[in-house]
Amino acid sequence: MSETPQVDIVVPVKNEEHDLAPSVERLVEHLRCAFPFTARVTIADNGSTDGTWPVACDLAARYPEVRAIHLDIPGRGRALHQIWSSSDAEVLAYMDVDLSTDLNALLPLVAPLMSGHSDVAIGTRLARGSRVVRGPKREIISRSYNLLLRTTLGAGFSDAQCGFKAIRADQARQLLPLVEDKGWFFDTELLVLAERAGLRIHEVPVDWIDDADSRVNIVDTALGDLRGIKRVGLGLARGTLKVPRLRETDIGPRRGLAWQLPRFAAVGALSTLAYIVVYLALRSFMGAQAANALSLLLTAVGNTAANRRLTFGLSGRAGAAVHHFRGLIAFGVCLVLTSGALMCLHAVSASPGRGAEVAVLVAANLVATALRFVLYRGWVFAPPAATPAGGPATAPTKPRQSLGDAR
Repeated sequence: MSETPQVDIVVPVKNEEHDLAPSVERLVEHLRCAFPFTARVTIADNGSTDGTWPVACDLAARYPEVRAIHLDIPGRGRALHQIWSSSDAEVLAYMDVDLSTDLNALLPLVAPLMSGHSDVAIGTRLARGSRVVRGPKREIISRSYNLLLRTTLGAGFSDAQCGFKAIRADQARQLLPLVEDKGWFFDTELLVLAERAGLRIHEVPVDWIDDADSRVNIVDTALGDLRGIKRVGLGLARGTLKVPRLRETDIGPRRGLAWQLPRFAAVGALSTLAYIVVYLALRSFMGAQAANALSLLLTAVGNTAANRRLTFGLSGRAGAAVHHFRGLIAFGVCLVLTSGALMCLHAVSASPGRGAEVAVLVAANLVATALRFVLYRGWVFAPPAATPAGGPATAPTKPRQSLGDAR
């Protein structure tokens, strides 16, 4: 291919000598007949030990729009990182060699990126409109994994694992240097960072037929994913993983009520339970007002931190001190409400029981919680000032390749 392609579609393969040729031939035929953009297919021979590389070279020799690149060290993430970093295309995509995803979804995947509407596009098997054929085991694993991402990393996308994704090259150059994983967690890490950077992620419901001959080790992959979630989560929480703001958008605080309310309610329920336990423990040796104040103070710090991270999607040290200071002011408002409720109870009854105190405090806390949500959303976690994006990363040295033998 002599001209620079608009789209570069990477097909990572390892020991796929039997499936590679029919899949690439089918993909090339689709690109020629039903795809309006100029495209290149890059076969990434990802450490194969069988006859995959000769097959890839033969395909590159037969089709001008196909090139083959060989990498000695395996790792799907490593292959995508290396090839995407050096690609000259406007949009970078990848798909699994088994073509589990219907190729009719390729244009809806790429078009929003070509138009500039979105920055990243992913195929999703978990959205309305998707049609998926796979066993219950993989279905449960997939849904559990994506639920874990939403609860631990605050991910807003629905399907991290579908092997059908695309990203604008200019945005990829900003994010790829931050992605550490070189294996199966690469997709998830890139998506989490893209979301944190404020990029628009477009989701395409796909028709998907699971590959019954898949050789992915589920246990090893799951353990690697859990390690990746821990690493990325700690990096974001500690501020050691610094993600540039690539779009002037509000990432966390302006997520909708449908996102925020369930998380705020869950954090509030746990905080209230902890508050009651601490209050009853302290009440055994101190007065009601002192026990109430100290219980609120102890749980308010954890409540602010949890809502900052889980409800409003903020992490790192930037703005943390301000958020906690404002959170303490919100705590003061709650203290006034609960202390007033206790005063009213003791004015009515000289010696109320512990059950009565707890009931009054829970009722007061419900009112205080509603007020705290308004304060959190409108003031405590107000959007931070946008930070400029960093410069483009230096592309790595190109690996040896066969570009239709560089015609």
